[in-house]
Amino acid sequence: MAIVIFDGVAYGMLLFLMAVGLSVTLGLMNFVNLAHGSFAVLGGYTAALVMDLLGLGYFAALACAFLAAAVSGALLELLLYRRLYGAHPLDQVLLSIGLVFVTIAVLTYFFGPTMLPFHLPEVLQGQVRVAGLAVGRYRLFLIGAGLLVLLLLLGMLRTRYGAMVRAAVDNRRVAAGTGIHVQRIFLLTFALGSGLAGLGGALSLGMLGLEPTFPLKYMVYFLIVVCVGGAGTIGGPFVAALLLGIVDVAGKYYWPEAGAFLTYGVMIGVLLLRPNGLIPRGGLA
Repeated sequence: MAIVIFDGVAYGMLLFLMAVGLSVTLGLMNFVNLAHGSFAVLGGYTAALVMDLLGLGYFAALACAFLAAAVSGALLELLLYRRLYGAHPLDQVLLSIGLVFVTIAVLTYFFGPTMLPFHLPEVLQGQVRVAGLAVGRYRLFLIGAGLLVLLLLLGMLRTRYGAMVRAAVDNRRVAAGTGIHVQRIFLLTFALGSGLAGLGGALSLGMLGLEPTFPLKYMVYFLIVVCVGGAGTIGGPFVAALLLGIVDVAGKYYWPEAGAFLTYGVMIGVLLLRPNGLIPRGGLA
């Protein structure tokens, strides 16, 4: 049982890393970005390619994955997304889902439809004993990375930038009237969320694996994490991702015939009890 919970927490950390950017995007910009998984798969492919072609180490590849996804997110925000901030949600959905299929087509054309080959560095292979329990080093690293990102994001909220983000979330017009460059805040926040998705995609190489259909395959999971946790928050997706991860892993271990039924059942139950999510938006905490 302890191993199941541990693996579920590790899986939940991955979901948190990839989904927290979508939570901020929805909460800050009210933009339905279904292409969020495209930045995750971009980060994963970037990490694998720089390790294979450039010979960089795994941790340097993680930094490259974050940067590649963040820069791509910033460019798309400048060229496409900001044109539809005030548009109907259906227009936003059509644009972002179109980007998903473009991503799948491009990756399939250049890399084929199969899963991307990847090998963990030796330092993250094998097991280590924690409190008398043998746990995988890689999964332990995922948990540590997720907690570190959570602390950094919560700490960011206490900075001047975090105060400006909260002001833009609460009231764009008033924030702009006080001298805050709202469009620049949107750009930086979108780039940050995309970069976190790319980092999560790179970290998922050793657990989930990556293939061109990844953005479509895990789109529903990202949306569940955001909706159950609470859009526009950081703590909400963290709690929701852990809950989803544990339920999903436990369901596959103890009741594999149920498939994803348990995950959707928990989602429906939580939303019936708390329609605004586990942690409704109050700033971004």
